[in-house]
Amino acid sequence: MTISRAFLPLPGQEFDPPAPDADPADFRGALRRLASGVSVVTTGSGAERTGLTVTSVASLSAEPPCVVFGLNVAGSSLPVLERFRAFGVNVLAERHQPVAERFSGRGGIKGPERYAGADWIALATGASILADAPAALDCELEELIPRHSQAIVVGRVKAVHLGSAADALLYWQAGYAGLGGRP
Repeated sequence: MTISRAFLPLPGQEFDPPAPDADPADFRGALRRLASGVSVVTTGSGAERTGLTVTSVASLSAEPPCVVFGLNVAGSSLPVLERFRAFGVNVLAERHQPVAERFSGRGGIKGPERYAGADWIALATGASILADAPAALDCELEELIPRHSQAIVVGRVKAVHLGSAADALLYWQAGYAGLGGRP
Protein backbone atom coordinates (compact mmCIF):
# COMPACT_ATOMS: atom_id res chain seq x y z
CA MET A 1 0.00 0.00 0.00
CA THR A 2 1.31 3.43 -0.93
CA ILE A 3 0.35 6.48 1.11
CA SER A 4 0.76 9.85 -0.54
CA ARG A 5 2.79 12.33 1.53
CA ALA A 6 1.67 15.36 -0.48
CA PHE A 7 -1.27 16.29 -2.61
CA LEU A 8 0.10 17.66 -5.84
CA PRO A 9 -1.98 19.11 -8.66
CA LEU A 10 -2.29 17.10 -11.81
CA PRO A 11 -0.65 18.60 -14.88
CA GLY A 12 -2.71 21.61 -15.97
CA GLN A 13 -4.46 21.98 -12.58
CA GLU A 14 -3.87 24.60 -9.93
CA PHE A 15 -4.67 24.56 -6.24
CA ASP A 16 -6.56 27.32 -4.52
CA PRO A 17 -4.60 28.88 -1.67
CA PRO A 18 -5.11 26.99 1.58
CA ALA A 19 -7.80 28.21 3.95
CA PRO A 20 -6.51 30.05 7.03
CA ASP A 21 -6.18 28.13 10.29
CA ALA A 22 -9.03 28.26 12.78
CA ASP A 23 -8.72 30.74 15.64
CA PRO A 24 -6.85 28.96 18.49
CA ALA A 25 -9.32 30.20 21.13
CA ASP A 26 -12.27 28.88 19.11
CA PHE A 27 -10.44 25.58 18.60
CA ARG A 28 -9.81 25.18 22.35
CA GLY A 29 -13.45 26.08 23.05
CA ALA A 30 -14.65 23.43 20.63
CA LEU A 31 -12.44 20.73 22.15
CA ARG A 32 -13.64 21.62 25.65
CA ARG A 33 -16.98 20.25 24.50
CA LEU A 34 -15.39 16.86 23.77
CA ALA A 35 -15.59 14.72 26.90
CA SER A 36 -12.38 12.74 27.29
CA GLY A 37 -11.18 10.03 29.59
CA VAL A 38 -8.43 11.10 31.96
CA SER A 39 -5.14 9.24 32.33
CA VAL A 40 -1.84 9.93 34.02
CA VAL A 41 1.34 9.13 32.13
CA THR A 42 4.29 8.34 34.41
CA THR A 43 7.96 8.12 33.52
CA GLY A 44 11.37 8.20 35.17
CA SER A 45 12.70 6.73 38.37
CA GLY A 46 13.65 7.91 41.85
CA ALA A 47 14.31 11.63 42.01
CA GLU A 48 13.68 11.83 38.25
CA ARG A 49 10.11 10.49 38.45
CA THR A 50 7.66 12.77 36.76
CA GLY A 51 4.49 12.56 34.73
CA LEU A 52 1.53 14.40 33.37
CA THR A 53 -2.25 14.28 33.10
CA VAL A 54 -3.48 13.54 29.57
CA THR A 55 -6.82 13.28 27.82
CA SER A 56 -5.39 12.26 24.46
CA VAL A 57 -4.51 8.57 24.95
CA ALA A 58 -5.73 6.32 22.16
CA SER A 59 -5.17 2.79 20.93
CA LEU A 60 -2.96 2.73 17.85
CA SER A 61 -3.01 -1.02 17.18
CA ALA A 62 -3.87 -4.27 18.91
CA GLU A 63 -1.22 -6.36 17.15
CA PRO A 64 1.29 -5.34 18.27
CA PRO A 65 -0.38 -3.60 21.22
CA CYS A 66 0.46 0.11 20.92
CA VAL A 67 -0.90 3.37 22.27
CA VAL A 68 -0.44 6.98 21.26
CA PHE A 69 -0.78 10.33 23.06
CA GLY A 70 0.29 13.94 22.66
CA LEU A 71 3.02 15.48 24.83
CA ASN A 72 3.93 19.17 25.02
CA VAL A 73 7.54 19.52 23.83
CA ALA A 74 8.12 22.42 26.22
CA GLY A 75 7.03 20.36 29.25
CA SER A 76 9.36 18.79 31.81
CA SER A 77 8.33 15.19 31.03
CA LEU A 78 9.73 14.95 27.49
CA PRO A 79 13.45 14.85 28.39
CA VAL A 80 12.78 12.28 31.14
CA LEU A 81 10.75 10.11 28.75
CA GLU A 82 13.52 10.31 26.15
CA ARG A 83 16.11 9.28 28.74
CA PHE A 84 14.18 6.41 30.37
CA ARG A 85 12.35 5.25 27.19
CA ALA A 86 9.50 3.71 29.23
CA PHE A 87 6.22 5.01 30.62
CA GLY A 88 3.00 3.97 32.29
CA VAL A 89 -0.49 4.96 31.17
CA ASN A 90 -2.80 4.95 34.17
CA VAL A 91 -6.53 5.12 33.40
CA LEU A 92 -8.17 7.09 36.20
CA ALA A 93 -11.41 6.48 38.07
CA GLU A 94 -13.56 9.25 39.50
CA ARG A 95 -11.90 8.75 42.91
CA HIS A 96 -8.53 9.65 41.32
CA GLN A 97 -9.35 13.30 40.64
CA PRO A 98 -6.72 14.42 43.21
CA VAL A 99 -4.11 12.34 41.32
CA ALA A 100 -5.14 13.99 38.03
CA GLU A 101 -4.85 17.43 39.63
CA ARG A 102 -1.38 16.71 41.08
CA PHE A 103 -0.07 15.40 37.74
CA SER A 104 -1.52 18.41 35.93
CA GLY A 105 0.86 20.55 37.99
CA ARG A 106 -1.91 22.33 39.86
CA GLY A 107 -0.43 24.26 42.75
CA GLY A 108 3.09 24.07 41.30
CA ILE A 109 3.56 20.40 42.22
CA LYS A 110 6.44 18.91 40.21
CA GLY A 111 8.39 15.70 39.71
CA PRO A 112 8.27 13.05 42.44
CA GLU A 113 5.89 15.18 44.57
CA ARG A 114 3.15 14.29 42.08
CA TYR A 115 3.27 10.67 43.28
CA ALA A 116 2.33 11.52 46.89
CA GLY A 117 -0.94 10.24 48.28
CA ALA A 118 -1.25 7.15 46.06
CA ASP A 119 0.20 3.62 45.95
CA TRP A 120 2.42 2.79 42.97
CA ILE A 121 3.78 -0.50 41.63
CA ALA A 122 6.19 -1.39 38.83
CA LEU A 123 5.63 -3.92 36.05
CA ALA A 124 7.88 -5.03 33.16
CA THR A 125 9.60 -1.74 32.27
CA GLY A 126 9.86 -0.36 35.79
CA ALA A 127 7.49 2.55 35.04
CA SER A 128 5.22 3.55 37.92
CA ILE A 129 1.71 2.11 37.71
CA LEU A 130 -1.12 3.29 39.96
CA ALA A 131 -1.90 0.23 42.08
CA ASP A 132 -5.68 0.81 42.19
CA ALA A 133 -6.18 2.11 38.64
CA PRO A 134 -9.06 0.52 36.73
CA ALA A 135 -6.48 -0.20 34.02
CA ALA A 136 -2.82 0.62 33.44
CA LEU A 137 -0.45 -0.01 30.55
CA ASP A 138 3.29 -0.46 30.97
CA CYS A 139 4.96 0.75 27.76
CA GLU A 140 8.30 1.06 26.03
CA LEU A 141 8.82 4.19 23.97
CA GLU A 142 8.69 3.17 20.33
CA GLU A 143 8.67 6.54 18.56
CA LEU A 144 8.46 10.29 19.14
CA ILE A 145 7.08 12.31 16.25
CA PRO A 146 7.47 16.08 16.64
CA ARG A 147 4.50 18.13 15.39
CA HIS A 148 4.14 21.82 16.16
CA SER A 149 4.09 22.34 19.95
CA GLN A 150 3.57 18.64 20.65
CA ALA A 151 5.28 15.31 20.21
CA ILE A 152 3.19 12.33 19.23
CA VAL A 153 4.31 9.52 21.53
CA VAL A 154 3.96 5.93 20.33
CA GLY A 155 4.39 3.25 22.97
CA ARG A 156 4.52 -0.53 22.68
CA VAL A 157 2.54 -2.10 25.53
CA LYS A 158 4.65 -4.62 27.46
CA ALA A 159 2.30 -5.36 30.35
CA VAL A 160 -1.30 -4.66 31.35
CA HIS A 161 -2.61 -4.19 34.87
CA LEU A 162 -6.38 -4.55 35.31
CA GLY A 163 -7.93 -3.32 38.52
CA SER A 164 -11.54 -3.32 39.57
CA ALA A 165 -14.09 -1.54 37.40
CA ALA A 166 -14.90 1.96 38.59
CA ASP A 167 -16.72 5.07 37.47
CA ALA A 168 -14.58 6.82 34.85
CA LEU A 169 -12.99 10.22 35.38
CA LEU A 170 -13.73 12.55 32.47
CA TYR A 171 -12.46 15.96 31.51
CA TRP A 172 -15.15 18.22 30.05
CA GLN A 173 -15.70 21.98 29.83
CA ALA A 174 -12.32 22.66 31.52
CA GLY A 175 -13.20 20.56 34.58
CA TYR A 176 -13.41 17.01 35.89
CA ALA A 177 -16.59 14.95 36.04
CA GLY A 178 -17.37 11.36 36.94
CA LEU A 179 -19.17 9.06 34.58
CA GLY A 180 -21.43 7.01 36.79
CA GLY A 181 -23.91 4.35 35.82
CA ARG A 182 -21.40 1.97 34.29
CA PRO A 183 -22.87 -1.12 32.63
